[in-house]
Amino acid sequence: MNKTIVINKMSAEPGTPVRYYLDGFNMNFFLNRRISVKFNGFQCLNCKGYKPVFRQGVCKSCFFELPQTADWVMRPELSQAHLDIEDRDLTYEKKVQLQPHIVYFAVSSGLKVGVTQKTQLTTRLIDQGAQQAIPIVEVPNRYLAGITEVALKECYNDKTNWRQMLTQTPQPIDLIAERERALSHLPNEVKDYASSALQEKTLLFDYPINQSRIKRVQSLNMSKKLNFNGKLTGIKAQYLVFNNRDVLNIRINEGLVLNIKTI
Repeated sequence: MNKTIVINKMSAEPGTPVRYYLDGFNMNFFLNRRISVKFNGFQCLNCKGYKPVFRQGVCKSCFFELPQTADWVMRPELSQAHLDIEDRDLTYEKKVQLQPHIVYFAVSSGLKVGVTQKTQLTTRLIDQGAQQAIPIVEVPNRYLAGITEVALKECYNDKTNWRQMLTQTPQPIDLIAERERALSHLPNEVKDYASSALQEKTLLFDYPINQSRIKRVQSLNMSKKLNFNGKLTGIKAQYLVFNNRDVLNIRINEGLVLNIKTI
């Protein structure tokens, strides 16, 4: 491999282990091979302009205009498409918000609660490095999923500790029993939907990484590091892990133009 690419999130296919692809390249194939990475600038993933990335792989002007970077994306309880109220683009917001969503438990660095579109459940869980997961409830829109998450956050964590996720294998949790306990905390508007997920089995994931060999990790910011090389020893969530403890978080580096090659 020797290619200059604009970094975007890796796609993944479930398997034993999960298979990862970056710009079409099967990254599992490069495990235990030395890779060099060189920073060559920025390119906004939306407008394609060669401008500094602000957040989520896009420039500042795009970030404050695009519907997919609006507040309701990170805070689904702010969704209003079900009320026919526009935030930035009602057509887009209805397309995304007015479809089935899953509120789930995942075990990545520990037990956490999260929200995703039903069609994106497996992708979302892999992106978080979940070892185990289970749906709690399926609801017909993003707003109901959001208020459910807000209610459950009173009792459960909603964040992943990325360092712990990469360096430790969490102890198995009885997620079916945990879900039963969580049902009593559902908002009244959501309780009628609870039975739709009760028969789901716990989902399990296996990643191409040996966590017993990883003691400490540090994140690479390629716009500051500029040049880097190391042996790729593991992949989990959206992280490439190298033998010298450095970790390339693909999501944080989205929108960067990098030359990546095997050496």
